[in-house]
Amino acid sequence: MYKIDKNINTVSIGMILLGIISCFIAFSYDSHAAWTNLLFNNYFFLGISLFAVFFVALQYVAEAGWSTVLKRVPEAIMTFLPYTSAIMLFIVITAVLHFGGNHIYHWLEPGIMTEGSSNYDAIIAGKEAYLNAPFFLIRSFLYVIIWVYCARRLRQISLDGDLEGGIGEKSYWKGLRVSGWFIVFFAITGSTAAWDWIMSIDTHWFSTLFGWYIFSEWATIGFATILLFSLILNKQGYLKHLNSSHIHDLGKFVFAFSIVWTYMWFSQFMLIWYANIPEEVTYFMERIELDNYRFLFWFSLAINFIVPTLLLMSRDAKRNRGRLIFVCIVILIGHWINSYLLFAPGTLHDHGHLGWLEVGMGIGFLGLFINIVLRSLSKRDIEIKHHPFLDESKHLHT
Repeated sequence: MYKIDKNINTVSIGMILLGIISCFIAFSYDSHAAWTNLLFNNYFFLGISLFAVFFVALQYVAEAGWSTVLKRVPEAIMTFLPYTSAIMLFIVITAVLHFGGNHIYHWLEPGIMTEGSSNYDAIIAGKEAYLNAPFFLIRSFLYVIIWVYCARRLRQISLDGDLEGGIGEKSYWKGLRVSGWFIVFFAITGSTAAWDWIMSIDTHWFSTLFGWYIFSEWATIGFATILLFSLILNKQGYLKHLNSSHIHDLGKFVFAFSIVWTYMWFSQFMLIWYANIPEEVTYFMERIELDNYRFLFWFSLAINFIVPTLLLMSRDAKRNRGRLIFVCIVILIGHWINSYLLFAPGTLHDHGHLGWLEVGMGIGFLGLFINIVLRSLSKRDIEIKHHPFLDESKHLHT
């Protein structure tokens, strides 16, 4: 059973309060920027918690045994999904109702799809079959309800397995069935949610690679978070069966998906930039030519690619705990900046600014995330007791 350190609990509560204060100031000062701030921070942590569900489900369908000893870590991370899901639904509903100055989604503006209106946009009107408020709300609710249900179900099945006795085979097969359905559903909704919540902000622009690009980012920050928590918990004396082989495997995934994300980034950028089609290249011109974003655009690419490539290239580097912790932190910061660049240029244009209020709200989300995950770990035994592949995982050597 994990025991929450009082200092960590105090610090996380302080971070939450800082986030609340930053949120209050942001909405008092500029509500449009505040909504963007709230959305991109929420998206970042939603991606981490949703990927944790995918990770657990993937271990079931792949019948993978190596990760069993650290299974409680992604299960704890995915308990944050209901919080980010609720906030996302709140943002979507307020956007549809135009409540509180929420004008993030330009295509929801009145008259924009009505021919003859002063707001009429022929390109957006051509997408009305998909981009309309009722269907947008239905999709958003469908995503989060099923995601959260599967997350709760997988966690409960895993916890029930500890009470089952034997090798937990009955619970394992239940988890496998839920995981199979979740993987299929996630394969579709992971992309459509990215189209709805992110790509539709830049309504004239589209990329057929966008769903894969977002998934590669979720995978990178998801693996980095799982590895970071596993290393810290092991350093504190928990996860006693976690060995260098488990760490090496997680390190390989962090390294690999950093490369995959860079490949997706470059493929999307290079093809659009080289083709130089006005309605497509505008997306990148805003991010490259505006002073607000130019440095962040290249800086996030550099640290998200160069740091893991240089520091995690060798086998020994992927087993070096101190180096892995440093790289994971850098990756999370780099992709947090990239998350800002997914939203701000399309909503704030040349008025965007990554400043103290954005950082403050991000710290608030981080404090809430740490608090929820640690409380989840403290409620159940961190060590898996019964699982068909537990013995294999305990003796993993690569």
